[in-house]
Amino acid sequence: MKNIIENAIDIGNFSIFVDAVKTAGLKDFLMSPGPFTAFVPQDSGFASIEEGKLKALLEDKEKLEETLKFHIVSGKYTISDLIKIAEMKKEEKNKLTTLSGKEITLSSTILCFCANDVETVKLENSTVLTPDISCSNGILHIIDKVLMPK
Repeated sequence: MKNIIENAIDIGNFSIFVDAVKTAGLKDFLMSPGPFTAFVPQDSGFASIEEGKLKALLEDKEKLEETLKFHIVSGKYTISDLIKIAEMKKEEKNKLTTLSGKEITLSSTILCFCANDVETVKLENSTVLTPDISCSNGILHIIDKVLMPK
């Protein structure tokens, strides 16, 4: 079984994320045993960031590392686990602490694919599009936008 980085490379459409991980010096970390849950934005997810801001982010190693760590949590959380956490909104327990040390808020949502509705999770302003890609060191969920720490 492949690790998070190997899966991201093999699946394709994650070249900006993989390059950013290398630039930030997190490649070896994300290839380590874990377990981790990684929320990986597709290349198109980076389009939501203004070109000048994206270029500045990719050139600022410290900020880039913080941003990438905001996409990763310790432990292995399937989409079912994430939905359960998202549903704990009333108790304000619908958050996960990322490796950046900052919390990310989860909420449940529905994706509509033609005749099929799929229950999924929003992380801040990003949506899990493809969940539960098993990796040797955790699990990868494909998201539609880059998560920006506050």
